Amino acid sequence: MSLRGKALGKAGEGQAALFLQQEGLVIVERNFRTRSGEIDLIARDKKELVFVEVKTRSGTTFGSALEAVDARKCRQIVRVATEYLVKNGGFDQPARFDVVGILLGDPIQIEHIKNAFEAS
Repeated sequence: MSLRGKALGKAGEGQAALFLQQEGLVIVERNFRTRSGEIDLIARDKKELVFVEVKTRSGTTFGSALEAVDARKCRQIVRVATEYLVKNGGFDQPARFDVVGILLGDPIQIEHIKNAFEAS
């Protein structure tokens, strides 16, 4: 990924974290990495653990940010989330997978899909 792409992603993750906090979620961890991949944000929504994939775009030429979360990406997120739960002993709590799409512009557009997919 280019430096510009990394900066775009970091900016989008920051915006997503602020948005989720305004919605009442508490950010537990950012950029949790394993050999299997990365989860952008891990948050708590009351008693529920929320694994959040953030996709950021500066325009819509290549489609919406949310369209970039395909079945392969969902499987990867589930693998990483499982590793997080093993490491942190969290299998006894409810969890969900959310996706946040960010379109950076004036104004910034944020789309949050709760329970965007399920672990299968």
